[in-house]
Amino acid sequence: MKKIKTFTVIFILLFPYILQALPQFFDNTEPDLLIESIISEMDNTELLGQVMLLGYYGLDPSDDILDWIKNKKIGGVKIFGWNVSNLERLGRSISTMQKAAAENPLAIPLFIATDQEGGWVRHVKGRTSITPGNMSIGATSMPRDAYQTGKYIGQELKTIGINMNFAPTVDIYTNPEANVIGPRAFSSDPLLTATLSTSFFQGQDSTSVISTAKHFPGHGSAAGDSHGMLPIVNADFQTLWERELLPYRFLIKRGIPAIMSGHIAFPAITGNNIAASESKYFITNLLRGKMGFEGIIITDDMVMEGADIRSLGIEKACYNALDAGNNIIMISRTTSTYQKIWDFLYKKIQTDKDFKDKITSSVFRILKTKINYLKRKDAVKLYPDIDKITNTIPNSQGSDFFLDQAFRSVSILRDKELPINISDESKVLLAAPYRTFLSEGKKQIKNASTYYFPFIPEKEYENNILKDFKNKAQNYDRIIFCLVNNFSLEMLKTLENIPVEVTVISALTPVYIQGENWINSAVAVYGTGVESFMAGFSAILGTYSPEGIVPLKNLQNWGNN
Repeated sequence: MKKIKTFTVIFILLFPYILQALPQFFDNTEPDLLIESIISEMDNTELLGQVMLLGYYGLDPSDDILDWIKNKKIGGVKIFGWNVSNLERLGRSISTMQKAAAENPLAIPLFIATDQEGGWVRHVKGRTSITPGNMSIGATSMPRDAYQTGKYIGQELKTIGINMNFAPTVDIYTNPEANVIGPRAFSSDPLLTATLSTSFFQGQDSTSVISTAKHFPGHGSAAGDSHGMLPIVNADFQTLWERELLPYRFLIKRGIPAIMSGHIAFPAITGNNIAASESKYFITNLLRGKMGFEGIIITDDMVMEGADIRSLGIEKACYNALDAGNNIIMISRTTSTYQKIWDFLYKKIQTDKDFKDKITSSVFRILKTKINYLKRKDAVKLYPDIDKITNTIPNSQGSDFFLDQAFRSVSILRDKELPINISDESKVLLAAPYRTFLSEGKKQIKNASTYYFPFIPEKEYENNILKDFKNKAQNYDRIIFCLVNNFSLEMLKTLENIPVEVTVISALTPVYIQGENWINSAVAVYGTGVESFMAGFSAILGTYSPEGIVPLKNLQNWGNN
């Protein structure tokens, strides 16, 4: 009994030192040895947690997400637009989550990820830069524009505490019906896309933010949106290799750290309609094997219909994705869904040695990437400086650059009546689904009237809006119209047979004007920020001569129409 008591006393005295003996992420140990040491101490919960990247609801971290960080030791958190009210609050939220992760025995920090592609997709809003976007960079064809865009976006994310960005988007925009990609693509040209996306990556990488190229193997030729369906691409392998995969081949050679797999099927290659994100052929054989990618592979959001969650069940789809070779599954919502997935995967890791080996291999890659980026001297801080967020976003040099870049990218679509002539007596109507378009137009055309319409109206109101607009338009000499999507195209078509001059400023993708040969004056600006609209109005009024070239092969001769 005396020996037992003595042992108990010794154990109590040594317990703090036993705890200290556990390896921790920020130990000063050679990386591979540290990773092996950490993994040797991880139980199945800690292993499985690292391959999960989860979202949360609300402006502050919910009790649920903090519980998943503390008790399931998840590897990352995804920041969506619904998590952002102001940047300072977001910075505090990130600190709270990273502190929760640091309190775990192995102290492995979180990936804090978002979608800040530039242009159309910008999940962290507030004071962050509204950039002209990838297609505007394609219109200038300047690698420096891509590099600087990646750098300035990365600097803002770094200041906020976001260490991973799901960008660049490297999809080749060859199908006009690929609406979900559109202006997110650099070009329809694989080589130009490869060149610009590599420069974007290098610029962002200079800020220590982890770049993630997407959507492997390519979404730009797919009609349909994988959020609501499984898009089918009927390309053969040779086409895929020379077109969609060229940017990835460039980026892999330059050391891109992460690639996102997309929910798109290629039946002409695989012989089935299984999404690439759940295909061993695409993830293991092609991306890992033939293409030699050694970084981490992250799925697109697994709650998307393209992941076939309706027929498989989301838990089986997540298993398939990990079994195919993805290292991280991203799941945006909700905690009840997370638990269902967890229970299914935890049972697998407990009972299936091959699956556990795959998870362990994934954790090795995840930890290697975290060490490479989060232990750098200039790494993204785990606990962001709130005063720095307040004082340095937006960056004034970045704002100047994006204004210049917006002007450089403006492209002529129809030039028969450019520049337009507006006298003091002209009755001009500005029509757009963006209030920034209307306000910028009013600055340059003082006596203009404005007409705001919704980007996507409720179906029941569409006809009333179309009739109202057509009636109002007949009272003006000229309409300056912002064309952005299918509904705005329907609005534009109401003007064809009425006696009014029409000038189009195309924002986002310019494909919608393709069949409207009655339009004689039009420019493309690609972005939806005030800088892009300022450039567009300056171009049509003749105070600036556009030099951009539409980066879509079938549209480049439009200026002669």
